[in-house]
Amino acid sequence: MKDFHCCATCRHFQAEKKLDGMVYFCSRLGFETKTNYKFNCWSPKESIIELMEKLKK
Repeated sequence: MKDFHCCATCRHFQAEKKLDGMVYFCSRLGFETKTNYKFNCWSPKESIIELMEKLKK
């Protein structure tokens, strides 16, 4: 989990391309974030859960 826990792998992470660059947003927390930030409310995407399970074996 420690290798995957970051905003970019969370199901609430949203990326939006703007004229001045990319904006990353957490729909759960309601504010701008960064791809490598970590919060205790992390809910991994389904594909990340599957990858973590695969790597456990």
